Amino acid sequence: MSTQRPTFRVMKNGYDRFAVDDAVERYVAQIEQLQNRISLYQQQLVETTKQLDELRLQYNHLLEMEDARKEAAENIARLSLREANEIIDTAQKNADLIVQESLRTARLILMDLTKLYNSAGDLKVDMSIQLKDLLNQIDAFRLPEMPDMRWLEEAEKKLR
Repeated sequence: MSTQRPTFRVMKNGYDRFAVDDAVERYVAQIEQLQNRISLYQQQLVETTKQLDELRLQYNHLLEMEDARKEAAENIARLSLREANEIIDTAQKNADLIVQESLRTARLILMDLTKLYNSAGDLKVDMSIQLKDLLNQIDAFRLPEMPDMRWLEEAEKKLR
């Protein structure tokens, strides 16, 4: 496609008719070709505009979904934090109850140990008295005197 202006030979009664007709036909062909391109470009523009609108709709939908997910994540985080705090509070209360019960049990055990200690002290005193009595009885116990073994030996010699 040339943008040069055509030049025609001058003839009797005007320009060269065949050259002008040829130039007009080229211009008509160029016009048709350009109109076809324009039509094609217009179709592509319509399709591209539709695609752009669809992409905008998808983008807006994705933005809405993202906002919904963010809100859901925030709600889940908030609920999780609340539940974690409740669990911690419950655990703290349970720990306090366990410590209190342990202290009560330790107090009871200590009281029992104190009773056992006192009983052991009393028993020690009683045992000490009994041992002293037993020692006195052992000291007072007298063994009979043993016979003279020589007598037995003499008796055996006589019998032989």
